[in-house]
Amino acid sequence: MNNIHPIFDKILLRKDKEKLLKQKAIVLWMVGLSGSGKSTLAKAVEQALHEEGCITQLLDGDNLRTGINNNLGFSEADRIENIRRSAETAKLFLNCGIITICSFISPTEQIRNLAKQIIGEEDFYEVYIECPIEECEKRDVKGLYKKARAGEIQNFTGIDAPFEPPINPAIHVNTANEEMQKCKQKILMATYKKVKSLANNSKS
Repeated sequence: MNNIHPIFDKILLRKDKEKLLKQKAIVLWMVGLSGSGKSTLAKAVEQALHEEGCITQLLDGDNLRTGINNNLGFSEADRIENIRRSAETAKLFLNCGIITICSFISPTEQIRNLAKQIIGEEDFYEVYIECPIEECEKRDVKGLYKKARAGEIQNFTGIDAPFEPPINPAIHVNTANEEMQKCKQKILMATYKKVKSLANNSKS
């Protein structure tokens, strides 16, 4: 590693790119069980922000596992590496001034803290998409819970691998008790406030 010389001090700053894009960048890190509605809400939030003229990037766990993370399984070590790579990818988009929406199960506090440390606490906004596992199993659009119950999938979050609900998320919605539209609006309103707050702070 001694022959690696970072050039962070010689490249354009994030604020230069935010000025060009006329927006402030943050990372929305959506957390929840499979079937909780993370991907649905992530896509809806991205579409709404796009319609407001925002430049966004959506990083979905399934999509990244077909590319940059396609050599990882679901062991504890692989889950940690999956989140490490995903967070580093999100940080690259953040530093380009892009509002980045991440949809990952992120099952443990340790894993979420790793993502927060990589991205930076001031830019990391945890969004907890709560939904009881019973409701997630009823939805089971991918048939994953059925396979996990049958033993065809090992280390499946909520079945034979733990899920630790976030302790103090920046945004919290419950898709079992609230309509998706209401959940989307709640996330959007909180996001607008954070982006506006960042913009105001940058002018002071």
